[in-house]
Amino acid sequence: MQSLEEVKQIVIDTLGLRERGAALGADSPLLGALPELDSMAVINLITALEEHYGFSIADDEISADVFETLGSLSAFVGRKLG
Repeated sequence: MQSLEEVKQIVIDTLGLRERGAALGADSPLLGALPELDSMAVINLITALEEHYGFSIADDEISADVFETLGSLSAFVGRKLG
């Protein structure tokens, strides 16, 4: 799995969570639990991940499962880099 802390920091920075983001862990729910993570924020987060890691995410790879928890998002990034 890609570094959870690295993905966490990208989520915090992209969503502007600041100190609220410090409490995020692998099991922390994202989609539906963070009001900042709306449809536009998902696009911004995808773009931030693509730019940071240098990969592309196809539309058909984007699902609610990927954004369910911080851990699932980190695992997705790990698969993309794998």
